[in-house]
Amino acid sequence: MTDDPHAGTRTFLAGGSAYDAFMGRYAVPLAPLLADAAGVSAPMRALDVGCGTGALTGELVTRLGADQVAGCDPAPAQLAACRERFPDVDLRAAPAESLPFDDGAFDVSLAQLVIHFVSDPVRSVGEMRRVVRPGGRVGACVWDFEGGMQLLVSLWEAVVELDAGAPSELILRPFGRAGELGSLFREAGLVDVREEVLAVESRYESFEELWSTVLLGVGPAGAYVTSLDEEGRAALRDAFHARIGLPGGAFSLSATARAVVGTV
Repeated sequence: MTDDPHAGTRTFLAGGSAYDAFMGRYAVPLAPLLADAAGVSAPMRALDVGCGTGALTGELVTRLGADQVAGCDPAPAQLAACRERFPDVDLRAAPAESLPFDDGAFDVSLAQLVIHFVSDPVRSVGEMRRVVRPGGRVGACVWDFEGGMQLLVSLWEAVVELDAGAPSELILRPFGRAGELGSLFREAGLVDVREEVLAVESRYESFEELWSTVLLGVGPAGAYVTSLDEEGRAALRDAFHARIGLPGGAFSLSATARAVVGTV
């Protein structure tokens, strides 16, 4: 853990279009599943913590209307993309550890694919709890690192195959395993905590399409890949291709997220 609340932001310096190509294609279909898990419906007021380019923000706007939705993110490029897409939503530059909203201002606060990047998870969930009224809900989800997120698991396995000392997310990132998010929510003071699994997938027309998104430098995996020299990237490309079964044409990759919802 670090005392720097912006530490996780540094792995998301790529522009919004890069994020959308690499991870947004999974985040968009994931958003309604998380919203369903938290029971989001009108006339609730909702906060999207770590809104990124707006995958979840858009789902909340569809359900509740722009005037009933707010969001925040510390990454300038991601927040700019979200503001462009949703100009009528109250979007603020801030980390999850210090939410710039009043106590009890929302009926629900959600964090999609965020909690495993924050510098202080307990404080972050505590802040999400603080801004929700008594009886309201707090929800979050992260990718399943026990094999349920084919893109990241296969990519990091290929990385470690070639570089045993690589900073693999599968080892370093918390909350991607059964029970971890639930324990965090209980530690942060939430009650009636329940966990579930959310499943989505993404289709690629070719392996080259997939590999081109990896080279965009998004997140820890993208940052590692772009740090390699040309020879290293070529070796990783071949190892990654093998890990996902050597597809020669169109194919799909599945992605499972572990979700948790608690009550204030």
